[in-house]
Amino acid sequence: MYRPLRRAGLEVIPDAVPDGTMPFVSGWHPKDVVGGFSHRYETPRLVERLNEDWYDLAVSSGLLDHRREFLVLLPHGTHTHQAVLRKQNQHYGRRAAPAVWARVRLLDRWDVMGRGAASAFLGVRAGHPGFGMMALDSSMYISCSTGEAGVDVLAVRHPDRSENILQHLEWYANWDYPLADKELQKRIAVWLAGRAPGTVSRPDR
Repeated sequence: MYRPLRRAGLEVIPDAVPDGTMPFVSGWHPKDVVGGFSHRYETPRLVERLNEDWYDLAVSSGLLDHRREFLVLLPHGTHTHQAVLRKQNQHYGRRAAPAVWARVRLLDRWDVMGRGAASAFLGVRAGHPGFGMMALDSSMYISCSTGEAGVDVLAVRHPDRSENILQHLEWYANWDYPLADKELQKRIAVWLAGRAPGTVSRPDR
């Protein structure tokens, strides 16, 4: 996994994820979103545009720290993004290993939306990315998804304090469903139990 990511300009820093990092981000509402962009597949210079807008968003939102380091959600073990998608779309059989955070550093020469997506760890192919990224202090989360018509990228501020996200994680941790990711449920439950009280940001009513 490390070599394809390095070719995309992401240097993996092993065993360096900050303690207490939330294991997963899901369930945000529109009020949680503070920025983002979309490009249709027919957009000229699609990969270049995606890279440019991703970098602008990463810098302006605070995803990158002073060493240009951040977290990226990667399939655990040797599963690629495509393999995980296939497993998630199966109704029966063994589930794919859960995704986990990895700490990475953005190198001077990088191509997240091209080589990164084509590596199969950050997408399906060049120009068809799919990933989750988070600041080291959990202050910003960026989601990228490949849809039917184009690529959608959005930024969520303080996902670890969002009432919507926390409620969704609590629901998932207690979801009694045969195909639920049991390992991820356990990690979410442990993280929720260890959170400091009073750190939820309630949306405006």
